[in-house]
Amino acid sequence: MIVDKRIYSLKPGGVPIYMKIYEEFGLKPQTRHLGQPLGWYFSEVGTLNQITHLWGYEDLADRTAKRAAMGADPDWQVYIKKMGEAGILLKQENQILVAAPWSPDPRGK
Repeated sequence: MIVDKRIYSLKPGGVPIYMKIYEEFGLKPQTRHLGQPLGWYFSEVGTLNQITHLWGYEDLADRTAKRAAMGADPDWQVYIKKMGEAGILLKQENQILVAAPWSPDPRGK
């Protein structure tokens, strides 16, 4: 299993806007293609105005196939358009994390 850790840095005050757009337009198409996230968080202490998502995949090929299907989904394209129109995204980072052999599987497998 790999974990795709995605961090979105937003303009001050952008978190509630991001969450509203995501809940209305992004949540359904994303979970339809990727399944449920391992975690979906916003920062309360430390670096503020950030959203962090954790997504689990079997391997890079699984990630590539699922993200390609999501990217082609017209509902996902509406979400991308709405988020762009909001103009709140400053920076996006993502990491592919590989679990140590003794790390528990967050999916319970």
